[in-house]
Amino acid sequence: MSEHVTKDDLRQFSQIIINEIRYDRNKKEEEFIPDWLKSRVVKKSLNISSASLQSLRVTGKVRCRKILGSYYYSKTDLNNLFKD
Repeated sequence: MSEHVTKDDLRQFSQIIINEIRYDRNKKEEEFIPDWLKSRVVKKSLNISSASLQSLRVTGKVRCRKILGSYYYSKTDLNNLFKD
C-alpha cells in the first residue's frame, strides 16, 4: 500500500513546477506593456498643467489608475483625445 517516490518522479515533478513558473512569468511580462503613463510624463508630452490633467481625469475623458499615490493615465485614451 505504501508508494515510493523515485528520483525520476521528483525530477518530473520539478520540471512541471519549473514549466508552470516560466509560463506564469512570461504571461505577466506580456501583461506589463507600458500602456499607462505617469502624470509627469503626460503633462510634459502634452504641455499641459496639473489642473488640466486633473480636469481630463475628473470628466472621465482619460482613464486613470492610482497606484501607491501616483496617477497613471491610459495611453490609448490620451491618443483618442486627438481623434475627436
